[in-house]
Amino acid sequence: MTKTIDLLHGRIMRSLCVLALPIVMTYFIQMAYNFIDMIWIGRLGSGAVAGVGVAGMFTWFSNGLVTMAKMGGQVKIGHCLGARDDAEARRYLGAALQLGILFALVFSIGINVLAHSLIGFFQLSSPEVIQDAVLYLRITCGLVIFTFMNQIFTASFNVCGDSRTPFIMNTCGLVSNVFADPLLIFGVGPFPALGVAGAAVATVFAQMFVFILFLFAIRKRHPLYHGLQLTKPRPFKYYTQIIRIGLPLSLQDMLFSCCSMLIARFVAGYGDGAVAAQKVGTQVESLSWMAADGFMAAINAFISQNYGAGQLDRVKAGYRSIMKIVFVWGSLCTLLLVFLPGPVFKIFLNDDAVLPIGIDYLRIMGFSQLFMCAEITTAGAFGGLGNTLPPSSKSILLTCMRIPLLLILTKTPLGLSGIWWSISISSILKGIVLVTWYLIYQRRLLSAASSSSEGIRP
Repeated sequence: MTKTIDLLHGRIMRSLCVLALPIVMTYFIQMAYNFIDMIWIGRLGSGAVAGVGVAGMFTWFSNGLVTMAKMGGQVKIGHCLGARDDAEARRYLGAALQLGILFALVFSIGINVLAHSLIGFFQLSSPEVIQDAVLYLRITCGLVIFTFMNQIFTASFNVCGDSRTPFIMNTCGLVSNVFADPLLIFGVGPFPALGVAGAAVATVFAQMFVFILFLFAIRKRHPLYHGLQLTKPRPFKYYTQIIRIGLPLSLQDMLFSCCSMLIARFVAGYGDGAVAAQKVGTQVESLSWMAADGFMAAINAFISQNYGAGQLDRVKAGYRSIMKIVFVWGSLCTLLLVFLPGPVFKIFLNDDAVLPIGIDYLRIMGFSQLFMCAEITTAGAFGGLGNTLPPSSKSILLTCMRIPLLLILTKTPLGLSGIWWSISISSILKGIVLVTWYLIYQRRLLSAASSSSEGIRP
C-alpha cells in the first residue's frame, strides 16, 4: 500500500504540510482542467467563453451536491479511524459511495430534461451562445458520475493520510485533457472539429480515465476498500449520519451556486462580454480558493482523526499551523490580483472590449482573497469536529446579502463594478465572522474537555 501519514502523532506542521501539499496540488490539477479549457475555448471567441461559463455554473452546483456524500463520509471515516475502528469506517465509506451514485444519477437526468430552461434563465442574447451552453451542459453534467466518484475516492484516500495517490491520478487525467482538448475542439487528423462540445467531451474523457485509475489503485493498495460490498445496503443510520454532517455544507455550496447564477443574470444585462469577463476572472480567482479547498481538506482530515482520538490539543495546534500557511498564500494572491490583473487576464482572453472589465473584476476581488482563504479553511476545521452548521449558516446569510447589496451599488456610478464589490465585501465579512466564531467555539470545546476527566468524544 502507498505510504500514509500518521496524523495522530509527531510534528504537526510537518504532517500538515506533507498531507496538504498533494491535496492542494490535486485541487490545482482540477482547476487546470478549467484553465486549459478556457485557454483553448478563448480562441473560439468571447461568445464561446460566455456559453461555457454559464453552463459551468451547473457543474459548480453539482459539486455542492456531491459535497454531502464526500464531506459527510470523510468526517465519519476520520472519526472511526481515529477511534481505531476500521470496520465501521468501511461501512461509512460504502454508504458515502452509494449516496454519491444516487445523487449523480438524479442530477444527470434532471439536467438533460431541463437543459434549455436552465440556460434560458440567464437570458443570453446570442442564439449561438445559448446553443453552445446547452450542449456543454448536457455533456459534462450528463456524465457527472465519474466526477462524483473521483471526489469521494479522493476524500477517502486523504482522510487515511494518503494524499499522494489522488494527486497522481488527477495529474494523469490532466495530461489526457491537455492532449484531448485541441484535438477535439479544433480537429486534428481524423478527429472532427467539435468546438465547445469537444472541450466537454475531453473533460468527461479525462474524468473517466481518472476513475479507472482509481479502481486499479483501490484494488491493489487500499485496505479500507478490502471486502467492501458496494451493492449491499447499509443500516439507515449510516446514511443519516453522513447527510447530517454533509447537508449544511451541501446546501451552502448549492445556494452559493444559485446566488452566483442570479448574479450572472445581472451581469448578462451588461452584455455577453461582461459574462465572459466574469468567467475568465473567476477562473483566475480560483487560484486562491482552490488552494484554500486543499487546505480545508487537509485540516478536515487532520482534525477529524485527532478529534476521534480525543486529542484536542493537537486539534488546536493543527488549526493554528494551517492558518499560518493560509495567511501567506492569501496575501500572495491578493498582491497578484491587485497589482497584476492585466497580464494575468490576457493569458486567457485578449479581447480589447472585455479586457477592461476583466481587470476591474480581478482588482476588486483581489482585496478579499486572504479573507476567502481563511473562511474556506476554517469551514474544514469546523467539519472535522463534526459541526458543519456554523460555516453553512454564516455563508448562506452573507452570500445572500450580495443580491440586495449589488442592487444598491449598481445604481451608483459604480455600475457593473458594483456587482464585483458586492461579492468582495461579502467575502471579507464571511472570513472575519467565521474565524472569530471558530476561535470562540474551539476555546469552549477545550474548556469543556479540561473540566471532564473523560474528555470529549464525537
